[in-house]
Amino acid sequence: MPRPIKLSLVLKTLRKNGFVLVSQRGSHAKFRKIGNQTKTTIIKTSKKEIPLGTFKSILELSGLNEEDFRNDK
Repeated sequence: MPRPIKLSLVLKTLRKNGFVLVSQRGSHAKFRKIGNQTKTTIIKTSKKEIPLGTFKSILELSGLNEEDFRNDK
């Protein structure tokens, strides 16, 4: 079974690729890419690790691929 992804790695990679924090309400943070206001990536920040299904959703919404996250380790 694949391991969950660390939240710190996801946040670091999103910021490195031009995403900025738009708002946060409770444990959910909304990120948008500079210059692309249509897609929003929402992350639950109360956990240290992100489940695989949530990570796949982040990949789809952000337009990034798994290699982008592996290269930032």
